[in-house]
Amino acid sequence: MVECRPLEKRFFDLCVSTTMKIETRTAHLIEALSKGLYEREEVIKLSLLAAIAGESIFLLGPPGVGKSLIARRLKFAFSSSKTFEYLMTRFSTPDEIFGPVSIKKLKDEDLYERKTDNYLPGAQVVFLDEIWKSSSAIQNALLTILNERVYRNGEQEIKVAIHAIITASNELPSNDDGLAALYDRFLIRYEMEPVKGTSNFLKMITDTADVYQDEVPDSLKITTEELGQWSKEIQEVEVGPTVLNTIQLLREKIEDWNDKNTKNRPIEVLDRRWKKIIRLLRTAAFLNGRKEVDLMDCFLLVHTIWEHPSQFEEVSKMVAEVIRNHGYSVTVGLSALRKEVDDFERDVTHEIYVVIKESEPVLKPYDDAYYKVINPNAQFEGQFITVKQYNQLVRGEEGVFNFYDEEYKLVNRLVTTKGAAQFTIQVKHNSVAHELKLETYLKEKSKQLFKAPHILVANAWTQKYETLKNYIAEQLQAMEMRKPHQLNQAQQHVFIDSRLAPFVSANFDAVVHELRQLDLRLDKVQHTWQRNE
Repeated sequence: MVECRPLEKRFFDLCVSTTMKIETRTAHLIEALSKGLYEREEVIKLSLLAAIAGESIFLLGPPGVGKSLIARRLKFAFSSSKTFEYLMTRFSTPDEIFGPVSIKKLKDEDLYERKTDNYLPGAQVVFLDEIWKSSSAIQNALLTILNERVYRNGEQEIKVAIHAIITASNELPSNDDGLAALYDRFLIRYEMEPVKGTSNFLKMITDTADVYQDEVPDSLKITTEELGQWSKEIQEVEVGPTVLNTIQLLREKIEDWNDKNTKNRPIEVLDRRWKKIIRLLRTAAFLNGRKEVDLMDCFLLVHTIWEHPSQFEEVSKMVAEVIRNHGYSVTVGLSALRKEVDDFERDVTHEIYVVIKESEPVLKPYDDAYYKVINPNAQFEGQFITVKQYNQLVRGEEGVFNFYDEEYKLVNRLVTTKGAAQFTIQVKHNSVAHELKLETYLKEKSKQLFKAPHILVANAWTQKYETLKNYIAEQLQAMEMRKPHQLNQAQQHVFIDSRLAPFVSANFDAVVHELRQLDLRLDKVQHTWQRNE
């Protein structure tokens, strides 16, 4: 096989990178960056996503779990990746981070400017360890770099070309040290833990591969020109009502949780963070080859909302709940539609049914087992027969009635007379017949009478029926048309575990099922008034 010369190889890699689907390329890039690492694929994914979105990531974890390794591996994702890495201490100076002051500039031009080329402002991938130990002067300069990618060097503002900023610490900033603004700049927060799986742990400690070796093919590396072009295309990714409604519901859930858990640390997500979150979701959709953000992308919200690890589980529940129970249902206006159908059904029922209340005598049971005799003849007054005995007479069978240790044969139930008198039974003793009346009470019951609706009312109902039917049909058609694409995408998401896809599909199926049920209810309502016309 003839070996390609470097120029030919670069041309080949360029051809591959321009023809490969963006989602395929992203997946391969993540796989290459994660090679040789164990239980670190998720943090690699999030770091790459943050970098392409132009955002920063904060890694929380004890020493020795590979926080700095993530940054060193991430630089391999870019074709041009000048790096800057620094361990902060309380004695760190701005000179060490942003570069020394140019003596020549100061002497010749009386300008206070730093030589930034080999420092943070001149890097593409930045890793700052123990970020909270930095001085206030460093923190203040970092705020504009993190938020706007701008560094003020003397009298001029420099637009820095940083692709990725990764910060780390083994602790969180306290509430009273003035670091809230800096902490808020890190859109993604991720807690790193030691390798947990036994198999992965044993492989990790025995693996002799050099994890700092760049094994990412040139065809997968991202160029500065591509980042610029992608940034423009990411801005064009649509954020539809399904996602916007989901975010709004999540926002309300967070506010409600804060109100009910006043003793706990509140979950605070302010306007700037929400705006950055949308940019992150757009980036995820773009890197999955889509032009619209979908519900699967919304699972990324889990890593952007929590402020303290103790909140992570609660935030995860909130995100999963709004996606599982409200995602598509809000989009189709299911709650409002359900109310419209309820009101329509109630209006029709109220109009065509006339309810008449009447009373009728029924036997009065005692302990659900006996009926009481109220015979005018005092001989049997106050005696009881069992419900079982009475039911025998109803079936045309004879029974035995015991009275003062003598047996009376139950032979008949009079059913020809109306009203309370019909609850009369016959007994015989020594060939003598006796009629016994049983105690009753008046039981109220409702009776519905039908009346045909006026033709104008019926026409209005028909119009309402058709409007609702058409809306349901449109929603069902739209969902069915999008189902194969959306649910397949959920299973193949580059950044989200496919095991979360059932949350999306469950909501999709539940909404479709309820739409069909509402459609059937409308048909039943229509049948109700038409059969009485």
